[in-house]
Amino acid sequence: MSPITTDFNTGLVQAFRKLDVDQQLALFWVIYTEMGESITPAAPGASTVSPDVAQGLFDQVAAMSPEEQLQIQRDLINQKNTAIARQYGAISDTTKLLFWYLLAQGMDEGKVIQVPQNYKITEEAQDLLGQIEALDFGEQITLFRDIVAPMGVDPSEAEHDPETGL
Repeated sequence: MSPITTDFNTGLVQAFRKLDVDQQLALFWVIYTEMGESITPAAPGASTVSPDVAQGLFDQVAAMSPEEQLQIQRDLINQKNTAIARQYGAISDTTKLLFWYLLAQGMDEGKVIQVPQNYKITEEAQDLLGQIEALDFGEQITLFRDIVAPMGVDPSEAEHDPETGL
């Protein structure tokens, strides 16, 4: 199942993926904190979302230690073949967007490991944030869906990983 990336987002998605994994996570956090009020409510109300699935996946992550929570997020971005990455890879793109929204809320509430307060995003990430802020609401939602869609591992396409046994 390959994600469909819209033409206007291709460059922004590529720029996002060029950031190292921790910069990607930090940028997600900055986007949530700076733009969350306008962007994030779209995911829970979308017609293709499965809130119970997103909540169940979130609950698994929230029950982990902070170090494990951070590793799961890194594994999703890096498409490491883990049980959670497979569960994530099997859900709809809109449900993936809701899952990241729930993670951001969990960070805000202290249930999920937060970005350290003194962490600074790079100039490249800051430039990308400015470009994202310049998009209209629909383009922002499409961009975020394009970013989160390929994360994780599609279990129907994954090859056996001797490291994880999956």
